[in-house]
Amino acid sequence: MFTAMKSRWLGLALAFVFTCSGWLPLRAQTTPAVSNSPAILLGNALAKVAALLEPSPNTPAETWSAQIKLVRAQGIPKELAEAKLNLAIQSPNRARVEVQANGHTYALGRQGQELWIYAGAKQFGIVGQPGLPRFSTAPEKIDRTQLGRLKLPVPPEQLALLPLLFSYEILPEKVIDGEACHVFQARPLPQAMQALGLPAGTLTLALRRKDALPARIGWSDGRKLDVLVELGNLQAEPAWPAERWNIPARAGDTVEKVALGHVTRFLEVALKSLNQKIPTLPETVTGQHRLVATEGEGRLETVDGTLVLFVKGTPEEMGRQHGVLLRKQVRSLVDQILYGVGVGSSFEKGRWFFGEIEQAQARLKVDERYLREMDALAQAAGLEREEVRLANFFPELFHCSGFALFGKATQGGRMYHGRILDYLKGVGLEQNAVVMVMQPADAYAWVNVGYAGFVGTVTAMNEKQVAIGEMGGRGEGLWDGKPMAQLMREVMERAATLDEAVSIMRRGPRTCEYYYVISDAKSRKAVGIAATPDTFETIWPGQSHPRLPHAFADVVLMSAGDRYETLAARVRENYGKFDATSARALMNRPVCMGSNIQSVLFEPDTLDFWVANADSQNVASHTRYTRYNLKRLLEAPPAGK
Repeated sequence: MFTAMKSRWLGLALAFVFTCSGWLPLRAQTTPAVSNSPAILLGNALAKVAALLEPSPNTPAETWSAQIKLVRAQGIPKELAEAKLNLAIQSPNRARVEVQANGHTYALGRQGQELWIYAGAKQFGIVGQPGLPRFSTAPEKIDRTQLGRLKLPVPPEQLALLPLLFSYEILPEKVIDGEACHVFQARPLPQAMQALGLPAGTLTLALRRKDALPARIGWSDGRKLDVLVELGNLQAEPAWPAERWNIPARAGDTVEKVALGHVTRFLEVALKSLNQKIPTLPETVTGQHRLVATEGEGRLETVDGTLVLFVKGTPEEMGRQHGVLLRKQVRSLVDQILYGVGVGSSFEKGRWFFGEIEQAQARLKVDERYLREMDALAQAAGLEREEVRLANFFPELFHCSGFALFGKATQGGRMYHGRILDYLKGVGLEQNAVVMVMQPADAYAWVNVGYAGFVGTVTAMNEKQVAIGEMGGRGEGLWDGKPMAQLMREVMERAATLDEAVSIMRRGPRTCEYYYVISDAKSRKAVGIAATPDTFETIWPGQSHPRLPHAFADVVLMSAGDRYETLAARVRENYGKFDATSARALMNRPVCMGSNIQSVLFEPDTLDFWVANADSQNVASHTRYTRYNLKRLLEAPPAGK
């Protein structure tokens, strides 16, 4: 699957073509004035670029091209820092960018009403076209996306005012790429930052004397970010022939024709993800509960700055409550998962994501109750039902670690069940994290520690003191069974004992390869499970396994490689002494990975649980844990009442 880091640099590299795809107008065309004043120089440069994108009607068609490289790249991912780009544009509707990074080459282009992306190393590409069905399961839902002409994303009146919003410092002239250049720095004025929300920092520009076009563009925020971009070999030439703007696929390559809207949504999400910041929660907690909104018998609260969703009733009622109360978060998550990570993964795997996941959907055996809940959620959130259904199959790809400790391993024999979710930090899951208190009309109540829009679970505990967590393995493509997240929900809603939980898991039918830890405080038992569609192994406390050689009484450990060895060593060192604090410390690095987006500790005896979610700076296990209690959440009236 496409990593978060690769999504970031590819998204930024493709930003130019997307920005010029025609959503925002610009019609500023002026004759550059002659002056060494930085404000006039900047105005000339902006007018020149505007004229390049929107030439006057009598101007012969030209193709402008440039080679872009990063001269200074402090504070950005290494993959992006080492990237090289080749750009070409031809007004009104042709553009192309080629990115070389990490030993691979990706290309994106626009040819009229088509947008294409090509991954040469994977011999794979997509061509987005209007007028195609958005989903194979709903051929009547035709994509109506239309691209406008190439423009800059600034209205003309704002463009003309832009040079007046800075203070300037003239620097010595430089020769760059063989061209003499004016060089100056510009800093946003305080009133501009306050009124227009401009960021504080320093813009450095080197403009060619002969034509006012930029040779270098730099930005520094004075803290972590300091970037300088060089535009080499910037030139105009006679218009390229039409075929040169087509996808550069070779014989034998796979090229999928897809809905244009899927491609534009991917680019939108990739751009947005570059600026996503998740603040670090304050270390101190007050236990403050605040009611945010209600819908039917459902409600949304905050607990010490974290979201807690309460849903209750029939599948339709629970879905509607979920979609209404978390509308913004659900829509964000669907964008990030389907159109960001999902579409992005196509270029890493060489297979079209929507085709692959829709094929999986056709084979999965999904409970009709959960489909009804998903569809009600989609309608309430203003999304297509196909989007919410497909997004709900995404947890099938999660990978993690887990453990259960009790009896002789802990102080007072308390049971602790830990769950480490290691998967795709930085792609949009963390900011949509939510604790969901689920109260279905005909099943046990339970808590789902998950993400807005997901009705299944990978981390949960029910009112009967049964807890469960999952770790992904191999076997992708073995879809003929119940989705893993649905099967785990079934355990929460139907199992009052460990034996009942194991029976549900054994009965299946199951998909792919997964590992589970299930605990039950009432029976003082826990078990590890290794399962595929055709095999089912149980690993009980005190038992070893070829992949899990370290056996401890009253302990179940599920992890892999060095993480497992570290986890086992920590258990050995503190055996018999574990309390809630030291049990949470088991999940610290390196047991959790750099992709650790969520860590949870359940104490099924008391129904206490602690949840930590990653922020922009830290993995989950190294952020603040927030404490909750399922019994109190179920019994308490809405906050403030």
